[in-house]
Amino acid sequence: MPELRQNRFTKEWVIIATERAKRPEEMVVKREAKTPPQFVASCPFCPGNEHLTPPEIMRLPGGAPGGEWDVRVFPNKFSALSRNLQPERTVQRSHRRINGFGIHDVIVDTPNHALTTGLMPEEHVAQVLRCYKNRYVELSVDPRIAHITIFKNHGVDAGTSLEHPHSQLIASPVISTQVRQRMLEAIRHWDEFGECVFCMAIAEELAEGSRIVLATPHFVALEPYASATPFATHIYPRRHMASFGFIADAEIEDLAHVLRTILATIYRGLNNPDFNYAIRTAPHECAMVGYYHWYLSVIPRLTRVAGFELGSGTFINTVLPEAAAEFLRNQTVEAAPLPQSRSAI
Repeated sequence: MPELRQNRFTKEWVIIATERAKRPEEMVVKREAKTPPQFVASCPFCPGNEHLTPPEIMRLPGGAPGGEWDVRVFPNKFSALSRNLQPERTVQRSHRRINGFGIHDVIVDTPNHALTTGLMPEEHVAQVLRCYKNRYVELSVDPRIAHITIFKNHGVDAGTSLEHPHSQLIASPVISTQVRQRMLEAIRHWDEFGECVFCMAIAEELAEGSRIVLATPHFVALEPYASATPFATHIYPRRHMASFGFIADAEIEDLAHVLRTILATIYRGLNNPDFNYAIRTAPHECAMVGYYHWYLSVIPRLTRVAGFELGSGTFINTVLPEAAAEFLRNQTVEAAPLPQSRSAI
């Protein structure tokens, strides 16, 4: 029979539609396999076309023989916000506005046009994560910036406009209502029980085990109990950290292993679906709090938001999270080969 489950972090309800539940294998994307070339002459993110992008903010040097770079970071040419403005606020009765100040970066994940994250060597994924942290820490000290979101769109259904593997970072002068609401719910739990709700949830999930996909010394990947969409996977650090900026070097290497494994599992098991991932971190002003816990959310784009979701704010999930976790655990993923050599960072 159907049931409603409540998201412990947001208090939102999700319908688990067991009457029309689908077996996980029924969610495999059915489309013709496509293998993009490793280099596209017209792609602004491919090696040799660096002049087609804005000036670099940073790069990590190439590890493979003959490679000039592994990861590049530069301002988004079509930025959602402008770094040349100041966040001046005006209030006119009920109308509130802020000049569109902000930072919008592009992180080109790899020189290889065809190499999705799930197929990268783990050390290269770690390089990407190091870029994330470096930019996050650098921008966090800017007093004009209130919140930083790091995210990746893979595929048309996930909102990407360029095929070449890349991530993005947007730093804005405001904290969104969604982020504020999650923080408030975490504070309520802290005030009532004196513990981090995320740390509690991780301990409970590890004890139960049915929704765990992968557990390592530093991270736990799981299907949330009240998952809003099929195969949405959360990756939590075991160590309590409110801010992504506090991730340690050993944790970056472990996160690279977990993220690459999860994305490879989704790639193999569900036939390379479009997906988003995002790092959900506390704002810098709350970096040291005990009540919040950053995590990385991976969302395969296997279903579409329809009228009920738009009208009610309640999602319908047709795949049991427990079944999704078992399906992902049972996939076999081979390790990606390490590059022949790499430069020290």
